[in-house]
Amino acid sequence: MSKPILKPENVAPLILLLRGEKVLLSEHLAELYAVSVKVLNQAVKRNIDRFPDDFMFQVTRSEAEAIRRSRSQFVTLKRGQNIKYLPYAFTEQGIAMLSSVLRSPRAVEVNIAIMRTFVQLRRLMDSNRDLARKIEALERRYDEQFATVFDAIKRLIAEDDSRKARPKRGMGFLA
Repeated sequence: MSKPILKPENVAPLILLLRGEKVLLSEHLAELYAVSVKVLNQAVKRNIDRFPDDFMFQVTRSEAEAIRRSRSQFVTLKRGQNIKYLPYAFTEQGIAMLSSVLRSPRAVEVNIAIMRTFVQLRRLMDSNRDLARKIEALERRYDEQFATVFDAIKRLIAEDDSRKARPKRGMGFLA
């Protein structure tokens, strides 16, 4: 297995949102750690008491199918094939716990890169929240200013409609 370059921009696309949690799948982690999925899963199973449900969970078949449809990099199956083993999803805390289970220099390096990625994502989400609040404040302020303009337009339309509703005088002289 080749060792991918560990930069947050390389790790970030692998992070998924499942069950309201940001997670990395076992196969992506195995690739990052430069081990097989089998070795990663064995290490986790030997230390299963370190991985409660909020650290790691197994993806359901429907979740795996949804991920496969949305990401071509997940698994490419031939027509009629099924996913044999459902992957595990690790939360940020579960990934941190992996560093104590997989004791290698590569595991330390990978965990540092993954933690930096999660921190960057959190900062990005916070800045987006701030930006959304500022946009909402601007919209409210300009909505109030344009309310008078819209009222004037509505009055003009109403006056035009009332003029159209009045009967027109006929042409010619009245006798």
